[in-house]
Amino acid sequence: MTMEGVAARAGVGKPTVYRWWPDRHAVAMAALMEGEPPGTGAGASGPAILALRRQMRAIAERFATPTGRHVATMIAASDLETEFSKAFRNHFVLARRAEGRALLERAVRDGEIRPDIDLEVALDLLYGPLVFRLLLGHAPLDASFTDRLLNHVLRGLRPRKPADRSIG
Repeated sequence: MTMEGVAARAGVGKPTVYRWWPDRHAVAMAALMEGEPPGTGAGASGPAILALRRQMRAIAERFATPTGRHVATMIAASDLETEFSKAFRNHFVLARRAEGRALLERAVRDGEIRPDIDLEVALDLLYGPLVFRLLLGHAPLDASFTDRLLNHVLRGLRPRKPADRSIG
């Protein structure tokens, strides 16, 4: 992906593209973030776990698009210190984690999950498998997977019954 290619595809000159975005990485992030569905993040109404489920499904849907697959290919081919990797980490990964953290904190307050969980580990448990499937492509990254993943993670995060207290 080059700025020349973006300009040619858009039917404009390169200076026009540079007026809106500083580099090709910013263009890719803007394309990935375009049309972000409302109500999938931390500010979503309803139970926090339902909002988390919607957010995870939205991530899977985003990467099922041609732009999402292109971004995944670019991520897989890039060094962690490239501007593109940093842009992806800052504008997508960290933003989703912040939303997820707020949702988990709300779930704790609402009694949907235990208050003694390690939020950083819980976030890695939720989002790590998404990135793994995204980058390796060994199996589909879709709503079915995100639902099964969330269900499994929630088994460990939900409040325990008195008889379960001796478990780990």
